[in-house]
Amino acid sequence: MPHSYGFFMESSSLSSLWSETNSGSWGVFLTLSAIFAAFFYAWSCMRESKSSRMSPPLPPGPRGLPLVGNLLSLDPELHSYFAGLAKTYGPIFKLRLGTRLCVVIASPSIAREVLKDHDATFANRGVNVAAGDVALYGGADIVFAPYGPEWRMMRKVCALKMLSNTALDSVQELRHKQVRKAVGYFYSRVGSPVDVGEQLFVAILNLTTNMLWGGTMEEEGVGAGVLAEFREAMRDIAELSGKPNISELYPGLARFDLQGIAKQMKDVELRFDRIFEKVINQRLTMQKEGAKESNDFLTFLLRSIDEGGDGKTPLTMTHLKAMLLDMVVGSTDTSATTIEFAMAEIMNKPVVLQKAQKELDVVVGKDSIVQESHIHKLPYLDAVMKETLRLHPALPVLIPHCPSETCTVGGYTIPKGSRIFVNVWDIHRDSSNWKNPLEFNPERFLNGKYDYTGSDFNYFPFGSGKRICPGIATAERLVMHLLASLLHSFDWKLPQGQTKLDVSEKFGLVMKKKVPMVAIPTPRLLDSELYQ
Repeated sequence: MPHSYGFFMESSSLSSLWSETNSGSWGVFLTLSAIFAAFFYAWSCMRESKSSRMSPPLPPGPRGLPLVGNLLSLDPELHSYFAGLAKTYGPIFKLRLGTRLCVVIASPSIAREVLKDHDATFANRGVNVAAGDVALYGGADIVFAPYGPEWRMMRKVCALKMLSNTALDSVQELRHKQVRKAVGYFYSRVGSPVDVGEQLFVAILNLTTNMLWGGTMEEEGVGAGVLAEFREAMRDIAELSGKPNISELYPGLARFDLQGIAKQMKDVELRFDRIFEKVINQRLTMQKEGAKESNDFLTFLLRSIDEGGDGKTPLTMTHLKAMLLDMVVGSTDTSATTIEFAMAEIMNKPVVLQKAQKELDVVVGKDSIVQESHIHKLPYLDAVMKETLRLHPALPVLIPHCPSETCTVGGYTIPKGSRIFVNVWDIHRDSSNWKNPLEFNPERFLNGKYDYTGSDFNYFPFGSGKRICPGIATAERLVMHLLASLLHSFDWKLPQGQTKLDVSEKFGLVMKKKVPMVAIPTPRLLDSELYQ
């Protein structure tokens, strides 16, 4: 699902703090920040005391310690930790992480206030460029750019030139080619255990890069080694964004980059930049030589630069690279993890698997392969995907929002500049809104009541409001096509000795399965060469 890489930085920078509390780096972390934090803590307490007499109080929350606030009490599984706190403090509560005030939302009604009623106020992101959070192209992308003309221009270009149905139709054959290739790999491993999640990651990465700059680039030799380079750089992003960052928790220290995180993130940007420069230069050379214009997203973006963006705000080469990075990094783990969770949940409920395969056999047939044209004819599989995203949203606490001015939400004061986390994971499991919320039951979505538009705040896995994920249409096509192909082409067996797949979650850069899914594919199609 094409969300930006930024979606994981908002959560990992918190959960990872706990992971290093027992290491020597934690002592250094506290020592470096103590003097600044002590001053800020005393000042903020006086400010809160004064403001509380003049306006509604801040939300309730657990008492924190001087200097560090609630840092030492954080649990690494933030989504469930936040859900537990909501039971004690209510559907809106606060935490102090260093000098940062964080507010967690855990109810549909208050989420509506933030994402709809006060949408413009909360349309900015809670990120810190100086802290290295958006050192990659300085946040010049759709996810991180401040709400304003530049963001609106990129959103418009993205919506019209890259992620509209017309644009997606134009690169449909590129997706089909990569789906066939991915399914063909599983045919080559028939009868053997396969790490499904790992192979899905590779497949989605191939799918995404093909949509971005097409098969022509690979045929010209430009794509050699690019995927391996991307994967290495993406692992480095995950590692860097997962480190405790003094600059984020104590912004007054950001300019010193005491841990060197901003510098290291800049090095990663340069590695991505070399890859993009290679691809872009090759494409520009091909255009100069009069080569046939390719139908891919890079072509659309280069054309948008020539057309001057949206006619008001120009699209620059930096914007172009940042948007390419959004697509590559943001669509891989999220999409792969969603399919992995879906397959694991399906295999644990044979009746669901039987219904999904029966629907596929009727719509597609056993003597054919799944095409994107079949997707809108698969209501049960669509319900499977929606139920998967209800139980296991890829972004369990969304990307943080940051109010541009102090306002009142849920009867409490929300200060300007605070970080707002909406715990979608908790809302999706609220027993007052969902019957048997912990049960995987696709039938609950067959009534057509819920969609991905973010208009119903009982269910909004892609967010809502102005900052809703722009890649929903891509996610539906890409995830549904690959999931349908795998279920239609194979029966899946568990390795010897296993009777059930573990579907527990691990909170991190993206919500992942705690235990990777390993399964054995067995052919269902009469002619397996259809995917060769």
